[in-house]
Amino acid sequence: MNDIDLNLVLVAVLSGTLRLSTPIALGALGGIFSERAGVVNIAIEGLMLSAAFTGFLVGASSGNVWLGVLAAILTGALMALLHGALSIHLRVDQIISGTVINILAVGLTGYFYTSNVTLPGKLPSMPIPLLSQIPIAGPVLFDNPPITYLALILVATTHIVLYHTQWGLRLRAVGENPRAADTVGINVITTRYANVVIGGALAGLAGAFLSLEAVGSFERLMTNGRGFIALAAMIFGNWNPIGAWAAALLFGFANALQSQLQFQGLGSIIPHQFIGLLPYVLTIIVLAGFVGRARPPAAVGQPYTKE
Repeated sequence: MNDIDLNLVLVAVLSGTLRLSTPIALGALGGIFSERAGVVNIAIEGLMLSAAFTGFLVGASSGNVWLGVLAAILTGALMALLHGALSIHLRVDQIISGTVINILAVGLTGYFYTSNVTLPGKLPSMPIPLLSQIPIAGPVLFDNPPITYLALILVATTHIVLYHTQWGLRLRAVGENPRAADTVGINVITTRYANVVIGGALAGLAGAFLSLEAVGSFERLMTNGRGFIALAAMIFGNWNPIGAWAAALLFGFANALQSQLQFQGLGSIIPHQFIGLLPYVLTIIVLAGFVGRARPPAAVGQPYTKE
């Protein structure tokens, strides 16, 4: 393989890393908002799947992909609101509530799925003039579709909101000690609902990425476990947006690498099934090695009743 081929492979792997990490990063950000407020959210997989479906359906029926993106975000928020009602208001076990959302999403999208609907086109790549011409870094960082750019902005925005705003301070207080937060005038229930819905909207955007930006179509179970990998990234990142994004990049790199290994013909030497296992093996290793060291918000998973 000559130098030109190596450069092409490097750009392909790095570009793939960034784009494949996008839904994982968005899902992880959604989990951070929810769990920092004290509500366990294993429903990210179901939120992403249902959002991918409705976003695709609305985009295809209206002929406007951006309307599909909006529908996906709203779907994620509404499904998260259901999770919030179950776990916050009715005080259903939050793990069970999230599982119900996941099962509901699989059932509804599978039942209403149709292969007769097509999009007018997926979200296009939007190269930034001049910057996209920079060798290697240009096509990797400055020649991407809009949701990929937006994910990078949201990582930085979430970090600022969590650690440099009053909203973030109140959010973290509710997740650490809701009783103390209540005594200083913070509405614990409202704060939890608001952040669960925000987290759902971010997971909905991740679903929009899958069906409207990455693929341009919808298939049953197309999330393929990305919601659960997003949870792993959130934990690996210690409920911190920057850390979760770094973990998402790691998982994205594993996916991009296995794709390039297959594309370069290594699948003829090593069975492609083993190469395809690479991202999931990495998830297991990360969970086994780092989950015990992570410190979740002190009150996560604990229902709150105002006295």
